[in-house]
Amino acid sequence: MQLWPLRLNIRQKIIIGLAFVYLTILLVGGLSYFLLTEMKRKAEFVSICDDLNNSILEMRRFEKNFFLYGSTSSLEKISEYIDESVKLIDTMLPRLKGLKGSNKLLQIRQELQGYRDVVQAIKESVAKKDLERLHALQDELRDAGKKITGEVEELTRYERERIHAIIDSLRYQLITVLFIVLIAGALFIPLVSRKIVRPLRVIEKSMLRIAGGDFKPLPVMQTYDETQKVVEAFNKMVAELERRQEQLVQAKKLSSLGILTSGIAHQLNNPLNNISTSCQILLEDMDNMDPELVKKMISNVDHEVGRARDIVKGLLEFSRVREFSLVPTRLKDVVDKTRRLVSSQIPSWVDVEIDVPEEIVVEIDSPRMQQVFLNLFMNSIHAIGNDAGKITVRARATGEKVVIEFEDTGCGIPKEHLDKIFDPFFTTKEVGAGTGLGLSIVYGIIEKHSGEIGVESEPGKGTKFIITLPIRRDHGEQEEELQDVANTGGRG
Repeated sequence: MQLWPLRLNIRQKIIIGLAFVYLTILLVGGLSYFLLTEMKRKAEFVSICDDLNNSILEMRRFEKNFFLYGSTSSLEKISEYIDESVKLIDTMLPRLKGLKGSNKLLQIRQELQGYRDVVQAIKESVAKKDLERLHALQDELRDAGKKITGEVEELTRYERERIHAIIDSLRYQLITVLFIVLIAGALFIPLVSRKIVRPLRVIEKSMLRIAGGDFKPLPVMQTYDETQKVVEAFNKMVAELERRQEQLVQAKKLSSLGILTSGIAHQLNNPLNNISTSCQILLEDMDNMDPELVKKMISNVDHEVGRARDIVKGLLEFSRVREFSLVPTRLKDVVDKTRRLVSSQIPSWVDVEIDVPEEIVVEIDSPRMQQVFLNLFMNSIHAIGNDAGKITVRARATGEKVVIEFEDTGCGIPKEHLDKIFDPFFTTKEVGAGTGLGLSIVYGIIEKHSGEIGVESEPGKGTKFIITLPIRRDHGEQEEELQDVANTGGRG
């Protein structure tokens, strides 16, 4: 069941992801801007409250002086500071409109007006020398001043607390955003890895496998995006490459047959000559010949026919086009068949030693493995050239694998060419003497058998090709490999 109903391609997924990031940044940025603007206004408000508080404290100081010394000049100073405080409030109220503290400032302004009225009444009482009323007004002035001071201090304390609250809010907001980013990253990175990076890594690893001649397709993952399309196109490419590889292998077979034609003709000529000679003798003297001799000559004809049939059968098996199929096969039989095919190409001065135990049975595609051995035989023959030499083929079973060695005493391969010897179209032969495809095809066939091939060589002393093949290959191994590729991003 698909959890997300929309089938989004990679471009749409990236756009949605970026849109989420941009919206988050916009939201957080907008909220932060609002809070910082609010904090700036409140900081200005607190600054005004501090100035107002200082003015009122000065006003209260002169109030105290009046109570102590009865100086009328103190009353004038009180009036001046009242005017200063009111002016300060009137100047800042328009800039602080909308803040909760602005209402409190209006209330303080009204109380300052009331405080002014009390001061004015005291001035009149002093002028009239009305002591009884003066004492009552002093108490009223003291209470009004105390109330104003308390309200200003309370307002200042409240706004400072609001600033601290905004700072805390910004801090919590930052922590929350970081937490969300970490959680989103923890979810988004594996998602990107699984949906985008891993399929691309699978394709990359598969490309490397194809370069090595292993043409296994990838399982198509139903992602409904560009990755699925790439995998489908990749599988089409793999199928086409495999088809072209098969055509190349077949063309190389036919090329090898062309090289072997003269030798095969010679091999067929010998049994045909023997058959012709026996038939002529029988036609001329059969009536006068001993029946046992006639029987022996007919048996010889039958034997030579069998020889010719085996030669033709070997050619047909080698050249036949068929699907890749792993079948338990006696390794020595494949080596011997290949040796018979190339026997006419082996000069008399070249010895061939076969050391392959009869009991080694390995799951291989016999015609393709025969082509591997044919290429290695022909390479050894060309490497030895016109000098006396030896070709040795040996095999040994080691656990679940078999190791096959083709060794010759030819001219060897320069060290700088060893790492390129299996590259397509690379050849050390003269121009026109080779295509450089033989060992590349050999490498691809061995890879298709889940095997390995390496080379050891020293110029002037010879070359050894070492092939390692699994003795048995589980039927489900290829499917398991494909699943591993899908799950882990392929193997190197």
